[in-house]
Formats: sequence, structure tokens, C-alpha cells
Amino acid sequence: MTQRFLHVTQILWPAFMVAGVLEMVVFSWVDPSNLYIGNWQPDPYTAYSLAFFVFWVLVALASSISHWLMGTVQADSSDHLLPHHHA
Repeated sequence: MTQRFLHVTQILWPAFMVAGVLEMVVFSWVDPSNLYIGNWQPDPYTAYSLAFFVFWVLVALASSISHWLMGTVQADSSDHLLPHHHA
């Protein structure tokens, strides 16, 4: 297993889980049969699927930015304020 693969799975798997929770929370309040995207009214299963993938992408993007920032700070830090993890 490569380091890159490990980082990708560390980002995508938790994002997948959070997207599932967001899906449940949002659609406990929102009736998907009342949703319109412009003039298009997707059927409920399409609305569920689109929302899940949007949530997954957004959470994964946020996690990726955090991961990138942590690596940038650790690479630039010479004062040892952050612990460096060695694999």
C-alpha cells in the first residue's frame, strides 16, 4: 500500500460516512418530491443520489484541503510546534 493510497482512503472513507449522515439529516427535513432544479423535478431516488454525491465531494474537498494544509505547515515548520509522524 502506497502512502498516496493511504492518504486518499483516509480522506474518502470518512467523507463517505459523513455524506451518509448528512443525507439522513437533510432528507429528514426535506421532501425530495418537492425539489426542483430549474424546470427539472428529479425523482426522489435521483435527488437522494445527487445529494449524496454532492455531500461526498464537498466533505472530501474540505478534508483534502485540511490534509494539504497540515502537510504544508509541517514541511515549513522549523520550530517543532507540530508533531511529525513517521511512517
